[in-house]
Amino acid sequence: MTWLRSSLLLSCCVLALSQTACNTPARRQLKMSQHRAMRLYAEQQMLEQENLQLAGQMHGYQQSMHAMAQEKDALGQQLAQAESRLAISRQRLDNLLAERGELQGRYKDLLIKARTQQNPMSNEATRKFQELARKYPDFEFDPYTGVSKFHADILFSSGSAELRDSAKPLLRDLAAIMNDGDARGLNLLVVGHTDDQPIASARGTHPTNWHLSTNRANSVVLALKHSGISEHRMGSAGYSLNQPLVPNTNDHSRQRNRRVEIFVLAPDAVVAGWDPHHVR
Repeated sequence: MTWLRSSLLLSCCVLALSQTACNTPARRQLKMSQHRAMRLYAEQQMLEQENLQLAGQMHGYQQSMHAMAQEKDALGQQLAQAESRLAISRQRLDNLLAERGELQGRYKDLLIKARTQQNPMSNEATRKFQELARKYPDFEFDPYTGVSKFHADILFSSGSAELRDSAKPLLRDLAAIMNDGDARGLNLLVVGHTDDQPIASARGTHPTNWHLSTNRANSVVLALKHSGISEHRMGSAGYSLNQPLVPNTNDHSRQRNRRVEIFVLAPDAVVAGWDPHHVR
């Protein structure tokens, strides 16, 4: 019995030892599997979080691209509208340049005709203009063509288009002659000229010699209108420095070139007057 008990006890011990030896690696593998599973789960959670963030970023990018596409379309429409307005402006500018060229050509032809034509005034009116030239030394009159010349210095201060007070009696006397007798049917073309010097003052009013020459001619026209000559009998023009009487070599020659000319024209000179039968 003792031997039997000893054998049974030894068998139980061997069995227990064998079971313990068999269970230890399995437990380790189980724990390792559990740790691996937890790691994979954590990595899965991180990947899912990253996917959510990437999806949000992708949605934001898509919205930005959509907004940029809309902005591009709007800019394209604005560009097309700007190009259309630019084309219209260019066409208007071309039309204005063409019209200006036509007017300059008409004035040029008129001046050439005025300089070569005979004096359209009667003998009485011519005599009065000659007396006016004797009365005012800085006023010149050509009895053969009827062209009058005012030296600019008698009419205006340097760089100015405002008439001197001393010039107004001369213009009143001239207007009185043109409003008397046969001269009432004649027209006037007032033309301003400058020397070759650039504008040194009053730039806001006369930025260039073009502005100064035309503004001076307009001042004379308005003074003649104030003295009683009807507007429809008059025209004005400016030629800047482009029609000098003499080369601009010194102060004396420049003084001669600074002038205002008045062309007395026959009634059929429609540039200075108005032809009611010719309406554009």
